[in-house]
Amino acid sequence: MTALAGWQNFYVIVGSSAGALIGLQFVVLSLIANRQGPNVDAQAGGAFATPTIIHLGTVLVLAGILTAPWAAIGAPTVLCGLVGFIGVVYGVIITRRVRRQTAYHPEFEDWLFHVLLPFAAYVSLAVSPFAARRHMQEALFAIGAAALLLLFIGIHNAWDAVTYHVFVKKQEDREGDAHR
Repeated sequence: MTALAGWQNFYVIVGSSAGALIGLQFVVLSLIANRQGPNVDAQAGGAFATPTIIHLGTVLVLAGILTAPWAAIGAPTVLCGLVGFIGVVYGVIITRRVRRQTAYHPEFEDWLFHVLLPFAAYVSLAVSPFAARRHMQEALFAIGAAALLLLFIGIHNAWDAVTYHVFVKKQEDREGDAHR
């Protein structure tokens, strides 16, 4: 199908990057979990770590959908819209989790990268089937932009989690050990 032919390399690169980052995220989370000191609050993990894996997994799913050999463009755009709708619902759940968790007080950057930007990406995906009816090329670029945004959100959030645990939590653990 010619509409998706020009996107093959993009989704191979983006999808394989997301897959590699998912694996790396599991390694990092395993190392953090095995660290000495107090355990990480499960609520915070559900609010900050799990969504990162889901966003990267979404990119991988989008890559799979859009590199499959479809006969027509309708089914893949509808699937992307369904992925977006599920992502919007998940975004509402994540917003609630971020508000409820007590292990960490989110700053603006946290709200931006854990709630606002993912929500924007998923809304873009959710409306893509409607836009594709009249503006196919623009809808495909919106889907590509959403995938790329979710990939960069995943990179940012994974890096943010690592630096938080290495520089903030490790220092707090040392200070707690010094006071005991």
